[in-house]
Amino acid sequence: MKGRRVLGRALLAVAGLALAAFILVPFLWALSASLQTESALFKRPPDWVPQRGLLRSPITQEARLLPWGLQNSFLVALGVVALNLVLGTLASYTFARERFRGGRVALLFVLGSRLLVPVAVAIPIYMILQRLGLLDTKLALVLVHGAFTLPFTIWVLTLFFQAIPQELEEAAMIDGCSRFTALRRVVLPLAAPGLAAVGSFSFLFSYNEFLFALLTTSTVNSKTIPVMISAISVNPDASYTLISVGIVMAILAPIAVALLFRRYIVSGLISSLGERT
Repeated sequence: MKGRRVLGRALLAVAGLALAAFILVPFLWALSASLQTESALFKRPPDWVPQRGLLRSPITQEARLLPWGLQNSFLVALGVVALNLVLGTLASYTFARERFRGGRVALLFVLGSRLLVPVAVAIPIYMILQRLGLLDTKLALVLVHGAFTLPFTIWVLTLFFQAIPQELEEAAMIDGCSRFTALRRVVLPLAAPGLAAVGSFSFLFSYNEFLFALLTTSTVNSKTIPVMISAISVNPDASYTLISVGIVMAILAPIAVALLFRRYIVSGLISSLGERT
């Protein structure tokens, strides 16, 4: 039995190392390629340690546009986070605390809307945005991404609010707090892990979303970083170094968010699943 245990742990360690290599090697290759010149990338054998960086090479027009795409992605993602935290908090608190006819059905309908395949509603959403004059605007992306992330936010926060004893709010209201003040001063601090989890999820979804960002944007004023990288990569004359720079720039923000809020994300999702079961 001891030998089997050791063998099982060894196999698990090998599988973990293989999975880590599968995930990290492409990122490390892109990071190395982003710091080299075009000619250095095609050397045989390749130089894994950069010898001459892109910063010493001429900056192309395409490279100058990447920071704009990064800025647009940040602004849209932050707008989606704000939309989710405000509307999601109010909606989920209502579902958790108020008892009204059709409330259960409405909650299931909101959650079921998340099951829609985005491409199935792409054309109707495009036509609605066109009628409203919102094409090629960051506001359009905030609204579309918010529509796809709010169901998850409402579901998770509803479970969080249901787990918080209602007596705490009642005690605060006896002391003179209004319902909204009790929500702000008592409930929201206790639901901080859930708020961090849904905020991180909303940010990552919006930051990485490609379909609607490609469909509804056409100028540098609203194009996000995934769309700009895609436009560069389909160009047969594009620089591989420039593509690698765009990839590295694009993935640094999600990695930073995941590392910064990893504790809240894990605890928030585990708590919500525990309440669900």
